[in-house]
Amino acid sequence: MQISSEQIKRYSGQINLKKISLSGQKKIINSKILIIGMGGLGTPALTYLARSGVETLAIADSDKISISNLHRQILYEKKDVGKFKVDIAKKKIISVNSKIKIKTYKKKITKQNIASIAKQYDIILDGTDNFKSKLEINDFCKKNKKILILGAINRFVGQLFVFNFSNKKLHSPCLRCFMPHAPINDNNDCQADGIIGTIAGTIGTLMANEAIKEILSFKHSLCGKILIMDLEKTIFRLINLNKNCKNHQ
Repeated sequence: MQISSEQIKRYSGQINLKKISLSGQKKIINSKILIIGMGGLGTPALTYLARSGVETLAIADSDKISISNLHRQILYEKKDVGKFKVDIAKKKIISVNSKIKIKTYKKKITKQNIASIAKQYDIILDGTDNFKSKLEINDFCKKNKKILILGAINRFVGQLFVFNFSNKKLHSPCLRCFMPHAPINDNNDCQADGIIGTIAGTIGTLMANEAIKEILSFKHSLCGKILIMDLEKTIFRLINLNKNCKNHQ
């Protein structure tokens, strides 16, 4: 593909990195990414992926913006309250770069509809707020050999997973290796439990960073590990996640 002079100027900071360069920037521009959930995780992830040069994106969320979202969902303002998240997110991103193509889905992603929505995308970012949805997305990505980047947050704590099912050499575990089934009480209500806005921004930004690393096939992938961070204590832990075949569907 040809890269324009405007694109070279816009992404010069990345292009000047030897590990990215012009060839890597072309890969970023050509990538196709779906982000499920336009909340505290999805909004920073979308922002940085779009600003990094991903020009084919899809976003899915059925919710409208509430005033309680504003402290952690960084694309929204008070004037946006009551509007659909995907509509406002698309508008904000297009204002940064009109060349970006963003498809919006005002629906919850389910086991029944995920195939028709996600099949054309190479990388799926999961910013949903319950493990039933996460396990269904995991199962689809595993079956269809997608790259899945998953974030989870609660109170001061965040978790980040990368599952690369597209690369047979990695022998990637999946979410069911960590959690075979959704917990009985699977209602992760950030508002009720409490959530510090910065954990959403930190994990969401790292989700975008890991997506870029997977696009560029960086050697140091998080695949097969869990990154856990506690921002109350400023503790970061990296834990190995072993493949457990009995939990694979």
